[in-house]
Amino acid sequence: MPPVGPAAYRVRGRSITEQFHAFHAQHPHIYRALERMAACQLASGATRVGLKNLFEGLRRQLPHGVSGLNNNFTALYARQLIEAHPQWASAFELRCRRAA
Repeated sequence: MPPVGPAAYRVRGRSITEQFHAFHAQHPHIYRALERMAACQLASGATRVGLKNLFEGLRRQLPHGVSGLNNNFTALYARQLIEAHPQWASAFELRCRRAA
C-alpha cells in the first residue's frame, strides 16, 4: 500500500509546494496568463472560476505546451490569485491542504 501523509506528496524529495515554486520561477508567464483568464471570466459576469478549467484552456492556447504544467499546481495558483486579488476569493473554491 502506498504511503499516506505528507511524504506521499513528495516527488524526488521535493514537496508539491517546492515543485510549484521552482516551476513558477521558471514560467512566471503561466501565472500572468491564468490571472488574465480569471479576470476575463469575472469581468464577463462569472461568479465562479475553476482553475482546472483555466489550466485546460491554457494548455490549448500554448502552441507546444509547457513541460511540467502539473495539475497538482492548480490549488497553489488559486491561492496565489486570491492573495493578489482578495476580491476574487468568493470566485474560487478552496479546500484545506493536507500537505505543506
